[in-house]
Amino acid sequence: MLLIFGPLLPGLYWALLPALDGAVWQTLWRDAQWPQALRATLISSVLSTALACAIAALMATLYYPGWVWLRLQRRLPLLLSVPHAAFAVGMFFLIAPSGWLARATAQFVQWSSPPDWVTVQDPYGLSLALALAIKESWFLLWVLAAVLGEQAVSRQMVMGRALGYSRTQVWVKILWPQLLPRMQWPVLAVLAYGLSVVDMAVILGPNTPPTLAVLAWHWLTDPNPALQALGSAAALVLLAGLLIIALGGRGLAGLWLQLQPYPSGRRIPVSRWRGFSLHTLWFFSGYAVVAVLLLWSVSQGWFFPALLPDGVSLEAWRQADWTPFWTTLWLATVASMLCLPAVLLWLEWGPKQLNAMLYLPLIVPALPLVAGQYAVLLQAQLDGTAVALVWSHLLWVLPYMVLTLIGAYRAFDARLMTSARALGCSPWRACLTVKWPMLLRPLLAAWAVGFAVSVAQYLPTLFAGGGRFATVTTEAVASSAGGNRRVLAVQALLQIALPLAAFGLASVMAYALGRRRQGLR
Repeated sequence: MLLIFGPLLPGLYWALLPALDGAVWQTLWRDAQWPQALRATLISSVLSTALACAIAALMATLYYPGWVWLRLQRRLPLLLSVPHAAFAVGMFFLIAPSGWLARATAQFVQWSSPPDWVTVQDPYGLSLALALAIKESWFLLWVLAAVLGEQAVSRQMVMGRALGYSRTQVWVKILWPQLLPRMQWPVLAVLAYGLSVVDMAVILGPNTPPTLAVLAWHWLTDPNPALQALGSAAALVLLAGLLIIALGGRGLAGLWLQLQPYPSGRRIPVSRWRGFSLHTLWFFSGYAVVAVLLLWSVSQGWFFPALLPDGVSLEAWRQADWTPFWTTLWLATVASMLCLPAVLLWLEWGPKQLNAMLYLPLIVPALPLVAGQYAVLLQAQLDGTAVALVWSHLLWVLPYMVLTLIGAYRAFDARLMTSARALGCSPWRACLTVKWPMLLRPLLAAWAVGFAVSVAQYLPTLFAGGGRFATVTTEAVASSAGGNRRVLAVQALLQIALPLAAFGLASVMAYALGRRRQGLR
């Protein structure tokens, strides 16, 4: 843990030190791109976070508990495995003026050319906010599913419904006041990602000027020290913006809880409308993204307003550069395999009071952290090496693996370990022969999540790799400016294929290793 997190402190000092000069802030304030970049960043991040929270809250309120909720839980891993950059590419193909939705509309209104609408890369970042909201709502619902799986919460829902209250009343009066404090850290992680996202902003966000995170990334990678200082100042602005928005949101949530009236005892009849179309539309957005990517990857010619390609060809797949695929494969495998034993040892014998420190990379904008990592690598003369690339990914892979595994670890029956110790097993042997084999499914799920997180990393790969290592994520973002939609679709699909393969392998291994043990199936 010290090797992963320790160098960040001096790295942040070296990276952000140039921003302590007052002249740098004056230059930043006078920059012509600054106001519009800050506006697009605030609109896209705050709006996407609010929409993601609203979608997740609405889905949980409408469908928990019930068969639709169980279906949502089963499909969430598939949706979560789609990386952000690949999802942004698919959304671009879907909502662009010449995208699939416009083509479908053209069949009814007889358009012969794409409409003159700004549906992607708009100056306010609305298309970026929409894509972020849909993608992050899956993450928030995944966290909600874990919390709602606890017996205490489910018993309260059953008791409230047994007393005659409707599903919505139980949620508003009983569940949400308890769940909001527990959801503040996941929501903060969503906000932090929205503030510092670069790969999705390059594809869907405004270009002239871009969002503040993209602008800071351009400045930090510029060889001019003056522009690097501007990038450090912009990174500090992102940190300050996160703190201000988080404090404001916490204050509003606390005010809402205080203003909640005491339950009057009045029962509201249960509504017959279940919002069936809402979850169908929600799933459709994810499936449509993958479908349009598949169509573009095999299209031979596809001109507006045709709804389907004129012909099918595998030429784009045959001419694809597979080097980024293999680089991503070994990089994600090494990073996740290094983090798995570290997570196990930390959860078993690490200081529990420091668990919250591991989540800092999830709730802090990524750009300052990446800049700190890069400063450390420059001082150690390790930038552009494979070791530096793997180390840069560990900072984000490890927290997600801890977050995935810690619930199952806490729910493990401690009496089993006590019995093993009473039979003469050492703590190490008891873990190897009893605890960790019984946690096989959560362990494999944590590994798959770590693998998927490594595949999706964009900024760490660019900074630590020094441009010498191309992954499917960096290639997808780079291809988004090239104009060849077939090449872009192929790289996006390769980016999706790797996490899907990891989750599939984890499921197969869990079944194969646990088929003779009923409790592990």
